Amino acid sequence: MCSKILTLSNVLSRPMQLFFKPNATSNLKPNINVTSVACVSFFNKLPAEKLWKSVTSVSNAGAKKGRGKGAGRIRIRDLNRGQVIGTGKVNMLWPGLSAPVIRGRELLKQQKLPDDPERMEKLIKIRDSMTKFRRLKLSSIERGWSGSRMPGRSIGPPDPIGEGGDRKWSRSCWFGLGKAKEAPAALRKAKNRAGQKLMHFEIYNGHTIFHDFFTAFGKTKIFVQKKNEGYGLKCHRAIREICQAIGIKDIRAKLEGSNNLQHIVKAFFIGLLQQRTHKQLAEEKKLHLVEYRAENEYYPKVVASPTEVRTKDQIPRDETLHFVQYVMNDKVILRKKKFPPFYEKMPHYKIYLKKYEKYRNHEKIRQMLKVEYGDVKSFLNERFPEEKVEQSET
Repeated sequence: MCSKILTLSNVLSRPMQLFFKPNATSNLKPNINVTSVACVSFFNKLPAEKLWKSVTSVSNAGAKKGRGKGAGRIRIRDLNRGQVIGTGKVNMLWPGLSAPVIRGRELLKQQKLPDDPERMEKLIKIRDSMTKFRRLKLSSIERGWSGSRMPGRSIGPPDPIGEGGDRKWSRSCWFGLGKAKEAPAALRKAKNRAGQKLMHFEIYNGHTIFHDFFTAFGKTKIFVQKKNEGYGLKCHRAIREICQAIGIKDIRAKLEGSNNLQHIVKAFFIGLLQQRTHKQLAEEKKLHLVEYRAENEYYPKVVASPTEVRTKDQIPRDETLHFVQYVMNDKVILRKKKFPPFYEKMPHYKIYLKKYEKYRNHEKIRQMLKVEYGDVKSFLNERFPEEKVEQSET
């Protein structure tokens, strides 16, 4: 006959199996075989990080189906926070664990300490504070491209190095890359690396670049155009942030190819470094640099002159003399053809043009007459003035 006895799990952490095998030859002298049985469950088999991950994360298949949209708001609770070794429902003093074995000349012994009735309330309050999701509130000036997210936000000046005092830069800018396990550490590294590599960029008339340029990095291509004052920054948001840091106020940038953020930043900085001032361009060509502006009625104005000017005979016939073509390295911007509207091919549109042909410039003529004479008059009005007829009231 064989019987099996198991101890309770709340008494022993590892219950034991006892097998009694009675011997037929002896008088009830059993042979005892002892084997250990480990209490393994889902909760003590995995660490706390994996248990919390199973609660807070969503699988790739579930994310594609739209599950777990609020999983990012669930925060991990550190259940060990607020706990003290040796302190629990029963407050005990454990020599060598929660207290030293010897205190002075006294040998401490295990003893019960007075209970703390507010202990559980404090633990619940600490755990509730860890799980509450609070949105980061920022002012409209401090916000980035997408609300409170980091892209586009200002992280302040770089950390000071040594005791050199305050440092001041004017129209200086650079970029830096930082890698770390946590986002704040990576931002700090990138900020400090950018501060150690500051460079000075010259701008034209305090608002724009010196000339148009083409720049590229990887598969990213950027065409940057010089614009008049008041045009604004019509470009990618990353380029806009760089221009605001440098002091550029009026440009137009057309992006083609890859929109990788690092490639855009690197390509734009390469273009800024490769641009040349008007004096440098004049020295390269050994010719006068002349500017034509509409507000000056296209009157030629010499912007820069070289130290030594070439004569007309010294200029080759196939040399590029057009300013935009020269600074763009003979690259031409592809401008898409504007197709006419669909209604121009309709028969009723031709009838409309024939009907209003004699009236098509009347609005412009009236406007010009009001500007010159203050009223809608003919140019023969001075020689043959019109008689003003006063209308009498009836």
